[in-house]
Amino acid sequence: MNKIKFFAFWILLAGIALLGATAAAQDEDDPPSRVARMNFSQGSVSFQPGGEGDWVSAIPNRPLTTGDNLWTDRNSRAELHVGSTSVRMGPETSLTFLQLDDRSAQFRLSDGSMILRVRHLDDDDLVEVDTPNAAFSVLKNGEYRIDVDRDGNETFITAWHGRGEVTGGGSSYVVVGGQRARFFGMDSLNYDISEIPRSDDFDDWAFDRDGREDRADASNYVSQEMTGYEDLDDYGRWRYVSDYGPVWIPASTPVGWAPYRYGHWVWIRPWGWTWVDDEPWGFAPFHYGRWAYVENGWCWVPGPVVVRPVYAPALVVFVGDQRRFGGGPGVGWFPLAPGEVFVPAYRVSRVYVNRVNVTNTVVNVTKVTNVYNTYITNKTNITQINYINRRAPNAVTAVSRETFVNARPVAKNIVRVSDRDVAEATVTHAAPAEPVKASVLGAGVPVKNPPPQIVNRPVIARKIPAPSQPRFEQRENPISGEREQPVNRGQSEVARPQPPSRPSQPNQPEQTRQVPRPPQPNQPEQTRQVPRPEAVRPEEPVRPQEPVRAERPIGVPRPAAPVREGQPRNERPERPESNLRRPEAPERPLVRPAPPVQEKSPAQMREEQSKFNGWEQRHEQMRPPENRPAPAENRAAPAQARPTPPNRAGSPEENRPPR
Repeated sequence: MNKIKFFAFWILLAGIALLGATAAAQDEDDPPSRVARMNFSQGSVSFQPGGEGDWVSAIPNRPLTTGDNLWTDRNSRAELHVGSTSVRMGPETSLTFLQLDDRSAQFRLSDGSMILRVRHLDDDDLVEVDTPNAAFSVLKNGEYRIDVDRDGNETFITAWHGRGEVTGGGSSYVVVGGQRARFFGMDSLNYDISEIPRSDDFDDWAFDRDGREDRADASNYVSQEMTGYEDLDDYGRWRYVSDYGPVWIPASTPVGWAPYRYGHWVWIRPWGWTWVDDEPWGFAPFHYGRWAYVENGWCWVPGPVVVRPVYAPALVVFVGDQRRFGGGPGVGWFPLAPGEVFVPAYRVSRVYVNRVNVTNTVVNVTKVTNVYNTYITNKTNITQINYINRRAPNAVTAVSRETFVNARPVAKNIVRVSDRDVAEATVTHAAPAEPVKASVLGAGVPVKNPPPQIVNRPVIARKIPAPSQPRFEQRENPISGEREQPVNRGQSEVARPQPPSRPSQPNQPEQTRQVPRPPQPNQPEQTRQVPRPEAVRPEEPVRPQEPVRAERPIGVPRPAAPVREGQPRNERPERPESNLRRPEAPERPLVRPAPPVQEKSPAQMREEQSKFNGWEQRHEQMRPPENRPAPAENRAAPAQARPTPPNRAGSPEENRPPR
């Protein structure tokens, strides 16, 4: 009997370990639990979805994720948030989200200025800003400014509070609060440190915005890691409702207003159909929590306060069929109520289904499992699930399929649907519509492309980010599973090259060529054919007898020859620059790995000590007595504290980077 118990015990442990490993493997395929949001802008701000070639005007409240690009034009600014982390972009600034997921926030700053405020940083979190000659990693909560000069040869790091590490040219340096460091050089990184200059308009604007966030009462009701919470106080009020607890009510809404009605739908990978609201406060209430109809009005129930709630593209249930909704194919939806289960239409693990629900509403895990099984196994009639808001007055919103997929404003194109049609329509967790190119670009209008020499400038990265996404036409259809066909624009460079029209390469049997490939490096120069960058995307290497997938880091250019065995993946073959880039068709932005950090010589260490001691001495001498820093152990301000730029004095204003 003891032997049986012994073996049973170990079998149980093995089963638990196997379940844990399976859950961990599933979690790796889950989408990120957080996104970024542009909540404020001045002037002209342009946006390019990840993997796309088109630039459109940036629309506030559109969720931003890995691969997305932003450009602020002259005399323009933008403010972004990733949970409690704020990012401010100055004029003529190019910013890319190289990696944005649960633990990483990696930015590509190829030109311009950004101010970064990090309020929460766990031990395994990564916040990194990559510039043309250096990578800056945040090591401690604080406020930082990063400037890249127009030529991309110099990077300026200003640390009001906190501590960060700069890596590049085989060296690394630490920047601490109260320092402004200039890093110059490409192959070898040199630096000097000085006092922080007097604040300019960009600094003052950023610190005023920080003060506004610090005074937000919403942080008493929701987590500061809930992206978008900072705008709730200015546009609504909090009250207590029995059964729900603290709820938020919009201050003013138009007649006939209902959640998920004043805005439009876009397609954002990997989540799919995503709601973008028109209201300046319209982010947190549409991606977290639930909506309830109470006392003849709508209120938002934020759900339990957790450290980091899980973002959802839209917390709704879809309805619709081919016979109703305006006499043709249509799409309708209504918001989920508190306690109702959200079932993602995108690929996720069971662990994710639990997390996205328990962090956004008070719901029993058993109920989550039951509803999930109902949708997945389809053992019961899902139309019989009792959704409260389906019967709420004016809760269901419906539009034609053309309005839905083309990112058109919903409120201006509503289709009237009778209560009977709503009651009889099919209920589903997935919108019955396939995306088109306009679904990806969203509601922004086409704009002039930013300067290519800036947006295509390579940067140094300490962490190699994930590969870029392919263009919409080259992606697999999310509904049918087939690859999308390229849109015919009348330009050959937007389509993938066709194998039959490609001349065979010397010394290469024709029957072995499954897909077109670049010529080998040992070919005579007169026979090489360099593919145009637009025709073959650098993010999509194409190899014979292999599936088309991105194997190199984001933005690494497609070499003239395929990577051979023993050749480092991130290195380019030695070829003339003229053969790698054509002036009329610049490459996509590059990400180059930072060289390994070399051990510093005694002379280098003495030089660093001398520079730091010189800065420390000037730091003490140039500050008035009342503004001298606290002891070292108290020098870093609390995360909620705001620096006071008007009291700073330092090096002359002309030492700021040229713009």
